[in-house]
Amino acid sequence: MVTSGNFTFTETSIDGVIIVDVKAYGDARGYFMETYKQPDFVAGGIDVEFVQDNQSASTKGVLRGLHFQINHPQSKLVRVVRGKVFDVAVDLREGSPTYGKWEGCVLSEENHRQFFIPRGFAHGFLVLSDYAEFCYKCDDVYHPNDEGGLMWNDPAIGIEWPAMDGDDAFDESKLVLSDKDQLHPPFDAREA
Repeated sequence: MVTSGNFTFTETSIDGVIIVDVKAYGDARGYFMETYKQPDFVAGGIDVEFVQDNQSASTKGVLRGLHFQINHPQSKLVRVVRGKVFDVAVDLREGSPTYGKWEGCVLSEENHRQFFIPRGFAHGFLVLSDYAEFCYKCDDVYHPNDEGGLMWNDPAIGIEWPAMDGDDAFDESKLVLSDKDQLHPPFDAREA
């Protein structure tokens, strides 16, 4: 764990995947926080040049992913500005000791947590709250003809998706997936 400025950077079980906790300053008026400061992020092990910011809004049960760029991989710094999601990164780096393994964390407007996903990973998230707004920085621009994807529920990966708010257990029947996300191949198909 490294603390620099208003950020605490915690390494995960997968090399390069980092959880970033952000200090917020609040009072009766609300709060203020820095969400990114390059010198602090470099000190915390995240030394990339972000070139594109994205934002999406989704309702409870929406599962986006697992997505990756094939020839133009992107590092991502993701966070939630409203609501709550479970965010996941899957290691696709050939030769990595954690190849095919996943790491996940809850990101919410309350915890102000961010999740850094380096190049070479598939990424996805599940909206746990009634509504969520999701923001992320990328270190390469999006190339629409370079999309790849993996099955969100591939048993070879074994992601343990959590229950959505108000549920006792994960309920696959409540998921909302795009047509494209329902057709992604399994992880082992990448080997063929």
